[in-house]
Amino acid sequence: MIDLAAQVTEGQFDVIEGLKEALVAIADKYQLGANTPPATLETTSDVSVLADLDIPGLEGIDITEDTGMDSIDSPTMVLPMKLTGLEDAGQSHVGQQRDHNEDNYFIQSALRRQETLSSQTLDAKCAYILCDGMGGHSGGEVASQIAVDTLRAYLDEHWQADLPDEAELRHAIGMTNQAIYEKNQAEERTGSARMGTTLVMLLVKGTQAVAAHVGDSRLYRYTKRLGLQQITVDHEVGQREIKRGVEPAIAYARPDAYQLTQALGPCGEDVLDPSFNYLNLTEDTLLLLCSDGLSDDRLLETHCSTHIEPVLRGHKGIEEGVADLIELANEQNGHDNITALVVKLRVKPDLSKLQTI
Repeated sequence: MIDLAAQVTEGQFDVIEGLKEALVAIADKYQLGANTPPATLETTSDVSVLADLDIPGLEGIDITEDTGMDSIDSPTMVLPMKLTGLEDAGQSHVGQQRDHNEDNYFIQSALRRQETLSSQTLDAKCAYILCDGMGGHSGGEVASQIAVDTLRAYLDEHWQADLPDEAELRHAIGMTNQAIYEKNQAEERTGSARMGTTLVMLLVKGTQAVAAHVGDSRLYRYTKRLGLQQITVDHEVGQREIKRGVEPAIAYARPDAYQLTQALGPCGEDVLDPSFNYLNLTEDTLLLLCSDGLSDDRLLETHCSTHIEPVLRGHKGIEEGVADLIELANEQNGHDNITALVVKLRVKPDLSKLQTI
């Protein structure tokens, strides 16, 4: 990248097309992971180098760090990207020790492809919802079903175009919490018999996504450049104590370390505090939503190279990949219900948005 900056300052590009091709090649390298070493905590920033060049027309491209969207781990230079492919699949299993399944999920994918002699575009508007229910007397599966039904109805009515903002998502999740809470009140459920559910929800629009979660159901992301990352942070006592400054080893030595601090339904909306993560997709990406029957005991981190990486690389189909994850969880965990939703997204630089150069 420094070489490219030197070439520009020395006037080695006679036409602007040459610079465009060089920038796209760099973006392809980030996106495809070719000859790219694993990411480290310290990276060399090229933003200031390019910004200082004052290249005419470069103001048409965003080359700043993406501080509003997933800035910590995004490539330093962000070229406009477009979606070129999306696949998804989901599966749930009761596990080896439960007699019924309290997990529930929902997938809705809307893809619109346009193709001409000179261009191809793909737009996506997709929703993925996963809930892991809890509560006595068949309450868990009821709570997770109410959550899925309420959220999908809200999205059908209110999600029109762009991704919902945090206020809209809070409102939708608050409505969902209230629906379960009112059923608890009507049935006079108390203590452990009060029904509730976790939630992890992913909305995708083009090359942008937002995740909302309550509880310990998780969203993971895998890319060739960054490897496997846990995007959500569990709402549980151990994590609460770590945020308060307690050492992790001490926080998780507590007998209640894995007790949930957030769930939909047991309490009123005034104590509900969902978390949100906005993501910008700048390279081929695999997104995985899962209940704790799959994520427990660092199962995904341990088996990433055999059960996640091959799906993104295309060595294993997405349906097969989801089935293999369920089988792995049954073999290695199996103590709880198991649910996995996998979304595979492919992107590439959008050359049509470079025409302003």
